[in-house]
Amino acid sequence: MTSLQAYHTFGVNANAEALIEIDSVDALLEFIQTQPKRPFFILGGGSNVLFRQDLAATVLLNRIKGKQVIEADEDTVTICVGGGENWHELVLWTLENNWGGLENLSLIPGTVGAAPIQNIGAYGVELKDSFVGLEALELSSGEEQVFSAEDCAFGYRDSYFKREGKGKYFITQVYFNLQKHPQVNTAYGAIQEVLQAAQIEHPTVKDVSDAVVKIRSSKLPDPAVMGNGGSFFKNPEIEPALFAQLRGSHPLMPNYPGTAGKIKVPAGWLIEQCGWKGQRRGNAGCYEKQALVLVNLGGATGAEIWNLAQEIRESVQTKFGIDLEVEINVL
Repeated sequence: MTSLQAYHTFGVNANAEALIEIDSVDALLEFIQTQPKRPFFILGGGSNVLFRQDLAATVLLNRIKGKQVIEADEDTVTICVGGGENWHELVLWTLENNWGGLENLSLIPGTVGAAPIQNIGAYGVELKDSFVGLEALELSSGEEQVFSAEDCAFGYRDSYFKREGKGKYFITQVYFNLQKHPQVNTAYGAIQEVLQAAQIEHPTVKDVSDAVVKIRSSKLPDPAVMGNGGSFFKNPEIEPALFAQLRGSHPLMPNYPGTAGKIKVPAGWLIEQCGWKGQRRGNAGCYEKQALVLVNLGGATGAEIWNLAQEIRESVQTKFGIDLEVEINVL
């Protein structure tokens, strides 16, 4: 057995049968051909997973690297990025070149290959907004496949790879189309407030990224210091009738436009209203600065964290009639 504690951001003690670093398509094909029936689990940066128990499988670490421009014109540039690249380091590379599109997604942990699975998003921007396509290897056959944005069927923190395609593909390359003359998006969250405090009237993509990093750093714990998986729950989207009913008794309830006419309500606000912010159960806790983040306070097991999550879900359901959906991958 091999410990996974250093390979995921919650830092709980869990083991796998074996751990293999995959740094090329050839290495992946060799694994598939020589061990076709061996159970496996794909892991990138380990920032979106909670292990409740040991894993009866071989863990394949995505370490396929590389960043290159494959096409460019006066206004846009298309880049190809290895699935094992660190996401934030990719964002920094785009900022160095003054390419716009990913700056609002700064400091999101994890790898590039995991980003489309989750359709990561923050501060009014989602991965799908700059996404062109990806290449992946079907693990059952060893065949390489190309997926367009339509094929990925992106939704809110959702994609084909979290549903029908779950666990079936190893993402090797991801393609993005970025802007050479970017129009920045500063309308969401506290970005505008941070820029105004810095007296920045005409922000660049670097300015927006710096603001996002400042906001995230002030609200989210560093996994190297306090184990966590970022946002544990999705922001729920509720029917307008339920929102109107809840707004009657909770007039300050924050809200944003959702999909299909629904209303999006911040899960962190709901959890905080239930009194969970800063609370702990054993070695697991609800982060004191952001109720949406569950943390390993030192020596927590995956089961402890999961049990805390279930208590939180039950209390939100009781108080608001809203069922919180888990955002991370729980095993």
